[in-house]
Amino acid sequence: MPESRGSARLLLYGATIFLSAFLLFLIQPIFAKLILPWFGGSSAVWTTCLVFFQTALLAGYWYAHLLSGGRAARFGPLIHGTLLAVALLLLPVIPGDRWKPSGVGDPAWQILVMLTAVLGLPYFLLSATSPLLQKWLADSLQTSGTQPYRLFALSNAGALLALAAYPLWIEPRIPTRAQDVSWSAGFAAFAVLCGVAAWLARPRTVIFSEMRPAAQSSILWLLLAAAGSMMLVSTTNQLTQNVAAVPFLWILPLAVYLLSFIVCFESPRWYHRGLFLRLLAVALGSLAYAVYDIKESVAISVAIPLFTLGLFIACMFCHGELSRLKPDASRLTAFYLMIALGGAVGAISTGLIAPRVFTGIHEFPASLFFVAALAVWVNWQEGFTARLLWLTVSIAMLVALIAEVHSYQKDALVMTRSFYGSLRVVESIQGGAETRTLYHGTVKHGAQYLAAAKRAEPTTYFGPQSGAGLALRFCCDGPKRVGIIGLGAGTLAAYGKPGDAFQFYEINPQVISLAKSHFTFLSDSKAAITIVTGDARLSLEREATQPYDVFIADAFSGDAIPVHLLTQQAFALYLRHLKPSGILAVHLSNQYLDLAPVVAQLASVYGLTARLIHSTKDDAHLYAEADWVVMTFHTAFFARPEIVSTTKIIEPRPGLRLWTDDYNNLLQVLKRSSISTW
Repeated sequence: MPESRGSARLLLYGATIFLSAFLLFLIQPIFAKLILPWFGGSSAVWTTCLVFFQTALLAGYWYAHLLSGGRAARFGPLIHGTLLAVALLLLPVIPGDRWKPSGVGDPAWQILVMLTAVLGLPYFLLSATSPLLQKWLADSLQTSGTQPYRLFALSNAGALLALAAYPLWIEPRIPTRAQDVSWSAGFAAFAVLCGVAAWLARPRTVIFSEMRPAAQSSILWLLLAAAGSMMLVSTTNQLTQNVAAVPFLWILPLAVYLLSFIVCFESPRWYHRGLFLRLLAVALGSLAYAVYDIKESVAISVAIPLFTLGLFIACMFCHGELSRLKPDASRLTAFYLMIALGGAVGAISTGLIAPRVFTGIHEFPASLFFVAALAVWVNWQEGFTARLLWLTVSIAMLVALIAEVHSYQKDALVMTRSFYGSLRVVESIQGGAETRTLYHGTVKHGAQYLAAAKRAEPTTYFGPQSGAGLALRFCCDGPKRVGIIGLGAGTLAAYGKPGDAFQFYEINPQVISLAKSHFTFLSDSKAAITIVTGDARLSLEREATQPYDVFIADAFSGDAIPVHLLTQQAFALYLRHLKPSGILAVHLSNQYLDLAPVVAQLASVYGLTARLIHSTKDDAHLYAEADWVVMTFHTAFFARPEIVSTTKIIEPRPGLRLWTDDYNNLLQVLKRSSISTW
């Protein structure tokens, strides 16, 4: 009978831990996607969320540690059950409109405050579940072995399932707010299970004396956990800064990170130290080489496998060493506390501190150096050969870091960084002429000739034969009013004529500063120029109707337009500010995503005629290859002789569902050419 009761308790605790981890990691992409549109679709939203998630995990583990030792353990189940009941009163965890940013203050701190207020207590309790229930189980079984650590692998399996289910099943089928409500229902079920587990733990818990771990062991636990967390956040940055801030590219690195925990803690047989140390040396060298030259971005077909495999190997080293060093169950919560502290330190250093210390995105090579230096410590007792090898690898990673910083700074007139990314203005010779170029990471966001005779010429994605160029040149007779989302270098102001009024919407104040101080498109323009600071959609919602002749969406986060600018609600807002005879143009240039059918479908909902306009690259004039979708109610625009030969009818994409603020799915619009190369 006692054995059957022990099996039943193990089943209950295991199910509760699994569900808690599933909910813990499912809410991460749900909540981040809910608030992403409020902050310009920036990939930094996810990085900031990771800081909160890791810090809340630390708080949960610290709480579990406090409730598992000394006198507090006697009241732990009662305290925990009470907090679970309070958390139920906070459901559902949906951020209200009052949390929308006003356009002032650091968005990172606004996000952290919002997450704490709306999601804080439920997330905190979910975070505490695994170490707390493992300790209660160990106490009820009266064991001081390492058996409960297998439940840590089960916990990470639940987390991994959530991360796999979200992009593959949940996101394509369930609206975002319905996802949040369903999650809240799942949390209520968890609270009941966890409450039962707490009740069972109350009368029978046997308190083991809490042994204080050696200082050196605690520091190594912390550093190994910090290294894994740094690799997670910096790898995510590396993948999202030049592609798109989308849940798939958030989830993939996190899933790899969790997979390494599962493998290492499920059984010691999976982590072969000699093998993974050799693989680590190769992985660090490959990753360092991949980011050596900031001017050359790695193709996505290479970048995703390379960076995820490198992350997995680095995390296998960090978490494999943690598994080797895990203490017996009497020090279980102290061990988990140091892991959580290391995770928070790693996330904060790469997610909050690095953007305020580095002018460029240098945290990835810095993380590679940190991992290599940690390998020196771990292998110091393995003899001279091991010391020499890892000292050499560490020096190589330091050289790679210095080289990456030097490459980023080369030819740069100014470098700056904020929540919205890293910006550089670079002077160079292109086509035999002196030019000045604005970069966001490795993505070009505008260029200008320096010679006075040519500096008024529109360049890059905005040449005369581009969709924006044609719309601005042939939209109407006489003065025109133009609204533009995204400033860049201010290139589109070159189309301004006397009597015209151009209003730009720009979320990043540093972009505005650079466009005014290092480029002359704005000051040279003959149009009246106005710049509105803040997220364009929020600004347009607050403004009275603007009768624009042309409205242009040219905002980019990384290498793609933010998703919240391509929804039914966004188009309704654009049309509210557009004259009935006006033209709407959306910039869709992207290596990997076929967004034209998405926009064409949105246009058809509102009765607009949409055409794709593709302009080719021309180095002699600084023209970049560009794709625009131009829409209007007046088809006579497309019949003009200057326009008719440049347009292409957009073929519908089978099975494509209308994008709204509640539903969008970038996996569905991957270009077939990019899929075939993965």
